[in-house]
Amino acid sequence: MSANARKIADMVELLPEHEQGLILDLVSRLIPDDVATPQDLADIEEARKDYANGETVRLEDLGL
Repeated sequence: MSANARKIADMVELLPEHEQGLILDLVSRLIPDDVATPQDLADIEEARKDYANGETVRLEDLGL
């Protein structure tokens, strides 16, 4: 964690919990929602392996 991030985290911990929620909402709006998480990347890699091995199911077979 960077020094600035640590300072921000320390400051937020001083706030009452309901105000921490306001900070969370603000920060959430600043972060793009299309960023892949480490879990997303792991899931994508697993899906690519399944596809390469022919271990997929056709959408039509799911009845969707």
